[in-house]
Amino acid sequence: MNALQTSNLGYPRIGENREWKKALEQYWAGKINEESFEQATDRVLLSNLKKQIALGIDIIPVNDFSYYDHMLDTAAMFGLVPNRYGSINKDIPLAQYFSMARGNSTAVASEMTKWFNTNYHYIIPELNETTFQLIENKPLKAYRKAKEKLGIEGKPVIVGPYTFLKLSKGYEEKQIPSLLSQLIPLYQQVFKELQAEGVQWVQVDEPILVTSLSKDEFETIQSIYAQLHEAAPNLKIMLQTYFDSITEYQTVVSLPVQGIGLDFVHDRNQNLQYIQKLGFPEDKVLGLGIIDGRNIWKADLNKKKEIIDLVLEKVNTERLWIQPSCSLLHVPITIKNEPKLDKTLKNALAFADEKLQEIHMLKNRYDLNQNSSDAFSKSEKDINNLNMSAARNNSIVHSAVKNISNQDFRRKQSFKERKEIQQAYWQLPDYPTTTIGSFPQTAEVRKARRQFKSGEWTFEQYKEFIESEIARWISIQEKIGLDVLVHGEFERNDMVEYFGEKLTGFAFSSNGWVQSYGSRCVKPPIIYGDVAFSEPMTLTESLYAKSLTSKPMKGMLTGPATILNWSFVRDDLTRKEVCFQIALALKEEVEILQRNDIKMIQVDEPALREGLPLKKENWHEYLEWTVQSFLLATSSAEATTQIHTHMCYCDFNHFLEVISKLDADIISIETSRSHGELLESAQLKAYDKGIGLGVYDIHSPRVPSVEEIENMISEYSKLLPKEQIWINPDCGLKTRKEEETIASLQNMVKAAKKFRNEIGHTNTDADATTEEIC
Repeated sequence: MNALQTSNLGYPRIGENREWKKALEQYWAGKINEESFEQATDRVLLSNLKKQIALGIDIIPVNDFSYYDHMLDTAAMFGLVPNRYGSINKDIPLAQYFSMARGNSTAVASEMTKWFNTNYHYIIPELNETTFQLIENKPLKAYRKAKEKLGIEGKPVIVGPYTFLKLSKGYEEKQIPSLLSQLIPLYQQVFKELQAEGVQWVQVDEPILVTSLSKDEFETIQSIYAQLHEAAPNLKIMLQTYFDSITEYQTVVSLPVQGIGLDFVHDRNQNLQYIQKLGFPEDKVLGLGIIDGRNIWKADLNKKKEIIDLVLEKVNTERLWIQPSCSLLHVPITIKNEPKLDKTLKNALAFADEKLQEIHMLKNRYDLNQNSSDAFSKSEKDINNLNMSAARNNSIVHSAVKNISNQDFRRKQSFKERKEIQQAYWQLPDYPTTTIGSFPQTAEVRKARRQFKSGEWTFEQYKEFIESEIARWISIQEKIGLDVLVHGEFERNDMVEYFGEKLTGFAFSSNGWVQSYGSRCVKPPIIYGDVAFSEPMTLTESLYAKSLTSKPMKGMLTGPATILNWSFVRDDLTRKEVCFQIALALKEEVEILQRNDIKMIQVDEPALREGLPLKKENWHEYLEWTVQSFLLATSSAEATTQIHTHMCYCDFNHFLEVISKLDADIISIETSRSHGELLESAQLKAYDKGIGLGVYDIHSPRVPSVEEIENMISEYSKLLPKEQIWINPDCGLKTRKEEETIASLQNMVKAAKKFRNEIGHTNTDADATTEEIC
C-alpha cells in the first residue's frame, strides 16, 4: 500500500454555482431567515467535503469554511467584539458578527485589508477595547459536523496565534507579552478539547513565518508552541506556512510540532534548498506544497515529480504529504463549467478540483499498482501546445518591451512645474470634490449587459441604454455639486475584465469566480498570451460624457500592476515582462484620450501593493518595476493633463514614499477606516503631491454625516496645505445602492463646501447650495 498521503489546506467556500454568496446576500436582504441561511450554507459545506473525498484526498481540512472570513471567525471565537457593536453574552449572534464586517446604522465596520499578498481581504481584529474569552470552539464544531454527517476524520484548521496577533490592530509591541498571556490559554483550551475528542491532526496556519521576523519574535514563537504542546501533547500539530519560503529554517523545524507545511511553488526554491542542505527532522511529517494554490495553470507533473524525488532523498514516504502550496480559496472551483474557452487554453488550465486531481495523480505515480504515465504525458503536451501557440509568440510585442529605455519612465515636466500649469488650466475651487469612478450597477444595468452579451439586444440598444445611464448620472452629479465628474463606468462589468476584453492576450472564464471579500466574488481575467493594444477602450463613453457637461470629466483606466495582480498571469514569462506589455498598451490609450481633449485621466492602482513580496529584502525589485510600469503608461502625458491614481486599503503610513515615485498629480486613498493611523504618519506630512481623502467607507451601507466628514477634512487640513487636498469616497461606488450613494455624496459635498466657507475660501459657483435629489 502506498505510504504517501494527500492533503488539502482549504477549499473554496463560494459553491460551484455561488450558492454560498447567494444565500449570504439573501440573508442580508431579509429574504431568508437565519435557519434557512444556515441550511443553505451547510449544503455548500457538505458538498465541498464530499468532493474532496471523491477526488482522493486522504487528509481533508475542516473549519476552512466561513460565513464571511476566517480572521473574523477567529476574532469572534475569542470574543474580540469591539464595544461599538454591543456587549457579548454567551454567544455572538449573526447580526453582531456581520456588523463587525459590514458596519450598521450606528457603527462603522472593522477595517479590512489584503491577506498577505493575495487579492483576498480579511477583517482586521481589534484588540484595544476587548477582553479575550473562548465563546465557541469552532474547529471542534466543524470536526464534529464532518464526522457526524460524512464520517470524515477531518483535520481542523485554525489561524495560528502569532499570525492572528500580528495581523490584528490596536496594540503596541510592548503589549505583546500581555496579549499572548491572555490569548494562548484560549488556544490551549481549544487544543485540549480537540485532543479529548480524539482529533488526530490540527492544521495551524502560520503564514507570518515566511515574512521578515526578528530573533526576538522567533523566541516568542518558540514559547507559544512549547505551551501549546504542553497543553495537548497527544494532538498532532501541522504547522502550515505558505506564500513564500520560511525564514530561520532550523528554528522553525525544531519547534515542538509533529508536522511542518512548506510552500514549494512560491519559495524561490529556498525551501527545497533548505531540505537538501540541512535535511528534515525524522520525527516530523513534511507537508509538501507542490501544486500551485494561487494560479490556474496545469502543473508539469514530470517536473513536480522531480522535486518530490529530491525531497524523498531526505524524507521517507511515510512522513510526506502531497498538497497544494496554500488554500485553494484563491482559485475557481472547476474547469468543467467552462465550455467557451479555447481548447488549447482550456487544456492547460487546472482549477481547485483539477489541482486536487493532480495531487492524487502524483501520489499514484509512487504506487506500484497505479499507472499514471499517460496523465503525466498529457499534462506536458497540453502545456507545450499553449507555449508554442501564436498567442504567446508576438514578436512585435516582445521587441517593444526589449526596447524600453529609462526615458520612457519620465514625464517631461516636474510635478512642481505641472502643478502651476494645471492650477491655471483647471481653475478648481479649494478642496475639490469628485468620486473614484464607478456608480451603482443596478439590477437594470446588469440585466442590460446580460441581454447584450446573450444577443437579445443589439449593439445600438445597449449603447442607447448605457448613454442614458451616463446622462442620468451626469445630471445627478451636477445637482449634487461635485466639482470633477465621472461617466460612471456602466459599460464595465469589472475594472480589469473590461480592459482585458479589449486587449490581446486575455481570455475570460464563464464561472471562474473567487472570493475577494465577504460575498464579493470576482472573476479574474486570464492573461495567457502577449498583451497588445487593439482599439480605443474608453474613448467613446468618455467623449459622450464630456459632451453633456461643462465641468471637468475624468477618463478612467485601470493601471498595469492592478491588471496584473488581479488576473491569473501566464507563468512562462516573468511578471515584470507581462506588466510592461500591459503598460505599453495603456500608454496608447492615455495618448488617445489626451488627443481627444480628455485631460484628467485616472489610472487606478489599488492592487499595486498587494503584489509585494512578503520578505522586505525582495521589495525593492518588485516596487522598481511596478512603479516603472505606471510611469511607462503615463509619462507621455502633457503638462496640462492631470494624472490621477487611486489606491485602497494599503498601509499608507509606510508606502507614501513609493506612491510619490509614481509621479501622479493626484493620489486618492482610503482614510475612512484607517483614519487615526494615517493622521500620525510622518510620511503624510512630507508628501508634496495632490491627495484625495477617502472620507467615507463605501463597503458599508451607512450614510456618513456632514459633521464627521467635515471633521475629517479639518484634521487633515492641519497637516496638509489646502492646495493638496481633494475630497472623495474611499473607493468606487459600484456595489452601493443609489439612495445610499446620493445621500452620502450630498453630505460629502455639503461638508466640503461648509469647510470652504468656514475657513474663508469661497467660490461662487462651487459654493452654491446643494440641490436635494429624489
